[in-house]
Amino acid sequence: MALSRRAVLGIVGGGSILAATGGAGAFLGTRTPHKAIRPWSAAGNYEEPRRRALSYAILAPNPHNRQPWLVDLKEPDSVKIYRDKDLNLPETDPYARQLTIGMGCFLELMVIAASQTGHSVDVDLFPDGDNGPVATAVFKSGVAEKDLLFAHVMDRRSCKEPFDMRPVSADAASALAPFAAITTDDALVADIRELTLEAWNIEANTHRTLKESVDLMRMGKAEINANPDGIDLGGPFLETLMLAGMLSREAQLDPESTGFKEGTRIYQEMLSATPAYAAVTTNGNSRLDQIDAGRRWLRLNLTTTKLGLALHPVSQALQEFPEMAQPYARAHKLLAKSGHTVQMLGRLGYGPTVERSPRWPIEKKII
Repeated sequence: MALSRRAVLGIVGGGSILAATGGAGAFLGTRTPHKAIRPWSAAGNYEEPRRRALSYAILAPNPHNRQPWLVDLKEPDSVKIYRDKDLNLPETDPYARQLTIGMGCFLELMVIAASQTGHSVDVDLFPDGDNGPVATAVFKSGVAEKDLLFAHVMDRRSCKEPFDMRPVSADAASALAPFAAITTDDALVADIRELTLEAWNIEANTHRTLKESVDLMRMGKAEINANPDGIDLGGPFLETLMLAGMLSREAQLDPESTGFKEGTRIYQEMLSATPAYAAVTTNGNSRLDQIDAGRRWLRLNLTTTKLGLALHPVSQALQEFPEMAQPYARAHKLLAKSGHTVQMLGRLGYGPTVERSPRWPIEKKII
């Protein structure tokens, strides 16, 4: 369970811990993990069209920031794209459904970026079945119009903060409707809000699912720079707690610890501050359906950015581990037609600007 900066402020109780570690002020002022966020500024700085497009694709949203993509560029004008199964999430994503959705986000962002140099991309999904590449993509020059959503790629975020409660307008909901079902009805919003709170508590209080997240925490600048995937816990406030011994992996695994309890309170406050939801559903639940859901989620996220809205995935209720069975059934009853699958659920509203997430550079993802 990751602590937000707001949770940290609650724990430090008005600055007592900050005062106790006052001698570390200069140190804490240098805690931005510049190496880990450098891929954002490096995006587009490649002449070769495939590398240029891929340098943007690696900025796509993905579960637990695992960044599971690998690419093979050996064939001219072609990219073979694999999902790195060493990065699986066996406890919270036992069938790799969410990770496959992340691959769909990656593919769509690659195609959008390729259009900026006039390249269309022919994508052949799972040409060798589930045990081969996720896709083979062939770049063709001079035949694509620029995708206008590209203008919002660098500002796209997943906003894990409370939203203000002003309603999402009918015009905004209509603009997002091609990508997801938008819920603004007060009664249904209240039902979904209750569902997301219940599901998050189940994941956070099931030891093995919590431990999967805690094991992926990167605590402090050095860890984030060394391994810029997983759940980053950095910045002056969090590193203040680390110095004071109040933030550790052990504490995050202990439901009786101050950090766990305060993090739970603040996270529940965040989930409650949600005026609307977006749900991506598919007719089935094949790998092709999952890729399609990811491609739509990426376009949804770019369009929310264009509209000045914030989007935050809260798909715990859609996870397929046994303890989540009842919320899973309830989510499908609330959000999907009979026989359809809810692939993604997100909070939607107006939120603050948040920082860029760490990323591996594209060179680390080329086979």
